[in-house]
Amino acid sequence: MRFASLGSGSKGNATLVQAGDTLLMVDCGFSVRETTRRLARLGLVPDDLSAILVTHEHSDHCAGVAKLSRKFDIPVYLSYGTAGSGRCDGAYELRCFNSEDCFALGDISVQTVRVPHDAAEPCQYRFDAAGLSLGILTDLGCITPHVVEAYRHCGALVLEFNHDQDMLQAGQYPPQLKRRVGGDWGHLNNMQAADLLGHLAPASLSHLVIAHISEQNNARPLAEAALQPVGERARNIVWACQADGFGWLEV
Repeated sequence: MRFASLGSGSKGNATLVQAGDTLLMVDCGFSVRETTRRLARLGLVPDDLSAILVTHEHSDHCAGVAKLSRKFDIPVYLSYGTAGSGRCDGAYELRCFNSEDCFALGDISVQTVRVPHDAAEPCQYRFDAAGLSLGILTDLGCITPHVVEAYRHCGALVLEFNHDQDMLQAGQYPPQLKRRVGGDWGHLNNMQAADLLGHLAPASLSHLVIAHISEQNNARPLAEAALQPVGERARNIVWACQADGFGWLEV
């Protein structure tokens, strides 16, 4: 199993997961044209996609889903709550599930994981194939025992390090937005993400991807400082970016 990103951040997100003949895209926050351009960097075209999975209805995750799905006849998997938001209406086909459902898509087993975020029925995903496991965990405001258990023993992990608490509070966001981002239904700060790593199984990750980093409210040295006490949990640490995401990584 391998994975890559077309971009990660508040301006658009899309992650690819591939095993055998199955290629999944998690979220699509880019236009069809931009998605096609970014796929080409990885040697892919939209027709290669087996399915699109949506985490929630915020535009940086779903803005391009319906149009990409409709143009290339790609089925879309999403929670009933996300479908109810109407943000993916017009897609080629919507296949709904309840958060916590598990289902197979070709060569990949998909476990949906309910998370605390300010959306209708948000979820994140864990993927398993041929004895390997990959976790994708962004867009949640706090770590719960349920989340810890769901991502225990992953072979690789894409994890949100969204903001530094001090930078967020000192920054230019209005007070209401600061409360939203920093609250229990917002985004993980550096210390929360590092704390989660400290609670996962001691076996090291093949890759830890630091993702969904705020361009206004975080800085790599601050995230690195938070990560330092638990950095040995990963053999390789990769930094996802908004412009380029990251290239193919093997689980």
